[in-house]
Amino acid sequence: MNDKTLFHARVKDIKAHHETLLSAVNQPTQLSNGIFQRWQNPILTAAHTPLTWRYDFDESRNPYFMERIGINATLNAGSIYFNGKYTVVARVEGNDRKSFFAVAQSDNGVDGFTFWPRPINMPDGEEPDTNIYDMRLTRHEDGYIYGLFCTERKDDTQPDDASAAVAQCGIARTKDLVDWQRLPDLVTYSGQQRNVVLHPEFVEGKYALYTRPQDGFISVGGGGGIGWGLCDSMESAKVEQETIIDHKVYHTISEVKNGQGPAPIKTESGWLHLAHGVRNTAAGLRYVLYMFITDLQQPWVITHKPAGYLLAPESDERVGDVSNVVFSNGWIVNKSEQVFIYYGSSDTRLHVATSTVAQLVDYCLNTPQDGLTTHSSVQAIYDLAAANEGGL
Repeated sequence: MNDKTLFHARVKDIKAHHETLLSAVNQPTQLSNGIFQRWQNPILTAAHTPLTWRYDFDESRNPYFMERIGINATLNAGSIYFNGKYTVVARVEGNDRKSFFAVAQSDNGVDGFTFWPRPINMPDGEEPDTNIYDMRLTRHEDGYIYGLFCTERKDDTQPDDASAAVAQCGIARTKDLVDWQRLPDLVTYSGQQRNVVLHPEFVEGKYALYTRPQDGFISVGGGGGIGWGLCDSMESAKVEQETIIDHKVYHTISEVKNGQGPAPIKTESGWLHLAHGVRNTAAGLRYVLYMFITDLQQPWVITHKPAGYLLAPESDERVGDVSNVVFSNGWIVNKSEQVFIYYGSSDTRLHVATSTVAQLVDYCLNTPQDGLTTHSSVQAIYDLAAANEGGL
C-alpha cells in the first residue's frame, strides 16, 4: 500500500469508527437499586472528541494520517439544559496533561452526545492558568450562567518541587456558552479552594457559595468539609467568613475530604445536594457520591443525610488514570422531573445515571442516617428486618 492509498484508507476507517461511536444507542443496565438507573455505555470518552481536533486532514502535511494532537480523557462535566438540549461542559484532557472545557449536547441526555466544533476559549485569569478543570454550572437568578472551576498554578514558594501547586476557584460567566467573561478568582481566607459551587438564588441579598477549604493542593490538612459563605458580588467575589456545614468524619465515606458536586436542586422538601466523599484505602483514595437535603430557607442547614454512599465505582468504572473514583459536578432536571446525573469514572470517561426528583427525595428522607458506630449500623438492619417480618 503506497502512502496515498494509506492516507485515504485511514481517513475512511477512522471516520467510520467515529461515526459508529457517536451514533451508538445507550441502554439501561438490567437491574437498578430503585434509587437510580445506571446506563451501559459511557456517554463521552476521549474517542468521542472531534477528529478535526486530533488529525490534520491535509494529505500533503500529514501523508500517514497520524494523530497530531492526542486526547487522553473526557470527564467531570458541568451540565445544564440549554436551548432544548442536554448540555455538558466536559473537562477534556490532552496527552500533554492540560485540561480544557468543551461543550457537548444530546437530544435525550443518555446518548448521541456531540461536541461543538471548537472547545471553549476560556480567557486567562489575572495570573495565567496552568490548568483548569471541573466546572460547575449555575443558572443564577441574576440572569447569567456562571461557571466555577479549579484553576491550578505552580506553587512558586516551592521552586524545587516540580509537583507543588496551588488550586483556587476560577470564575467566569456567559449567556450563550460561547463567549465567556472571566472574572477575578474567588478570594477566601482559608488557603486553597477546590469544588466551589454557586447557589442558584440570592440568600439575604447576597451571592451564596459552597466552598471546600484546604491547606494544600492534595491534602486538606486541618481544613476540609463543605463550607458556606456569602459575598456581595461575583465581579469581585470575596468570602470573608466560611462555615463548615458538612464535616469530614472518621471512618466514614468522607473521612479524608468531601466536596459539593453540582449546584443543588430546589424541591418542596428542601434543597437536594449531590456531593463526593473520599476515604483512604490500602490501594489509595476511594471517591464515591453521596446526598443530603438542606432547609429551603436556610440552605446551609442539613436536615436529612442518608448513611453511606449513593453511587460508587463498579466494574469498568473502577479502572482508569486514577482508579476507584467516581466524581460528579453536573446534573440536569427536565420538565418531567427526571434527573440525569453525569459522573466521571477514574478520571477517564463520563457516564450518566438517571432517576427522578421524587426517588432522590424519598431516598434522602427515608434512608437511615449514619450512627457512626457498628452497633448503630446493625441496629438499623434489625429495625428494617423487624418491620419486614410477615411482609414477604
